[in-house]
Amino acid sequence: MIVVTGAAGFIGSYLVGKLNKAGYKDLILVDKFDDPWKDLNLLQKKYREFVDRDDFFKWLIKHASEVDFIFHLGARTDTVGQEPELYQQLNLIYSQRLWNICSEIQVPLLYASSAATYGNGEEGFSDSHQKIRDLRPLNLYGWSKHDFDVWALKQFRTPPFWAGMKFFNVYGPNEYHKGRMASVVLHAFKTIRETGRMQLFRSHHKAYKDGEQSRDFIFVEDIADVMMYFMENQDNSGIYNVGTGKARSFYDLTTSVFNSMNLNPDISFIDTPVDLRGRYQYFTEAEIQKLRDVGYKKPFVELEDGVARYVQQYLMEEAVY
Repeated sequence: MIVVTGAAGFIGSYLVGKLNKAGYKDLILVDKFDDPWKDLNLLQKKYREFVDRDDFFKWLIKHASEVDFIFHLGARTDTVGQEPELYQQLNLIYSQRLWNICSEIQVPLLYASSAATYGNGEEGFSDSHQKIRDLRPLNLYGWSKHDFDVWALKQFRTPPFWAGMKFFNVYGPNEYHKGRMASVVLHAFKTIRETGRMQLFRSHHKAYKDGEQSRDFIFVEDIADVMMYFMENQDNSGIYNVGTGKARSFYDLTTSVFNSMNLNPDISFIDTPVDLRGRYQYFTEAEIQKLRDVGYKKPFVELEDGVARYVQQYLMEEAVY
């Protein structure tokens, strides 16, 4: 039996679909299940049972002997939220409780961290355990993920296998419910479809030209593949970057959306909102040698290919995975 928390969300529901395709159907899906948009993500999925997030710990202790692996993807993911107690409760304390139970009942645990923990990148993007505690995130979401990473590395009592995944900028199907937190691909598609043009944030950093702000964009298919690799290869516990290892600009990303819609790019620039400027990442790029060293060798989907698949097979078709 495999458990997926955050199962109705973007990455969680995609992982459930990948598990189904690989033949795994004895799944326990954990979430709040209170958002009708998220319900669409699970319509065609095969699973054993839904468990409410608030009832999960009681359920887990009762069914401990049946659980083979837990993917902990549930979290408060809003990067501009200003509710410290909520982030601490959902992203730190909830994860700590789950870790402790998994340590007690000896169930392997994989959890979602984030590239938001790297802040403005001044400490680099190394997933070396020795460097993680020195990171300085730019928002409450990043801090909540960082605090759990640091806490996990201090524990002597651990699950039999554990892995923290520092996801970089993920895009792909099943993120329709995320609103402003959805990927730039989804926002660009909607805007281009409605107006025929797209506006990007102007650079307010002298080292970057307008549109050259860059991220390590990774297709959700790759994210799911990496997670399943660790479920099937439980030899190296630790925290890992999960990105392509190649930063690409927002201009490149947006141009790819236009091209996927068979339209000529029409891109202009607007000022970044003042309240975001001090918390804005201008560059992220995963160091992925550690991931390669533990045996994950599959090439990552190129940006243009991933955007084309997402736009043409899902957004234009209004389909979910």
